[in-house]
Amino acid sequence: MNKTSPEDDKATLLNDPGVLRDVILDAAMDHIPFDGWTREAAIRGAEDAGLDAAAAMRAFPGGQRDMIAWHLRQADRRMAGALADMDLASMKIRERIAAGVRTRLEQNAPHREAIRKALAFLALPQNAPMAAQALYRTVDEMWYAAGDTATDWNFYSKRGLLAGVYSSTVLFWLNDKSDGFADTWAFLDRRIANVMQIPKLTGQLSTVLSFPFRRAKALKEYGLRG
Repeated sequence: MNKTSPEDDKATLLNDPGVLRDVILDAAMDHIPFDGWTREAAIRGAEDAGLDAAAAMRAFPGGQRDMIAWHLRQADRRMAGALADMDLASMKIRERIAAGVRTRLEQNAPHREAIRKALAFLALPQNAPMAAQALYRTVDEMWYAAGDTATDWNFYSKRGLLAGVYSSTVLFWLNDKSDGFADTWAFLDRRIANVMQIPKLTGQLSTVLSFPFRRAKALKEYGLRG
């Protein structure tokens, strides 16, 4: 049986852009609290992974913006993978949504300071479109995992509501000092309970599950700004 050498493994890594970004970013996360989402952090991550500065530049040519954009997509992907392994079908809808938000935050718990710096970047006016698209992708991924099969206007109303729940919970979580983030999970439960009352109060949402319009229209209609 043929064995691959470290040089072969490195060549394979360098030839797969997605894997290269994952490896460098994973290693860079420990540096971001000190260096920010900078080329310096990417280079340090590459060096930790046994690569050089050129690999970091190749992985993230746009620097900070590219790093944050990849992190957001990577987090969505890993969250979706974890949710796919759960028995969500046996849960109530509110439990599925709570599982989605909680999984996302638990996966990022070791990197709260990096997340805080990324949110500061996304809060800048010029980055509003990027923030809105990222938020939409995340809540859409959560609803998809929850089994959403909507084909009417509720498709976007639900994502708008969850965007509010998720965003407020992230902000609470960033400053939560309770053991095991117990206060965050209690806050999340209260926010979901409040949102679940909206269909009953308005009479417009017959369920909390259920035509995708164009993304741009949804972002404008529901004011998703990250």
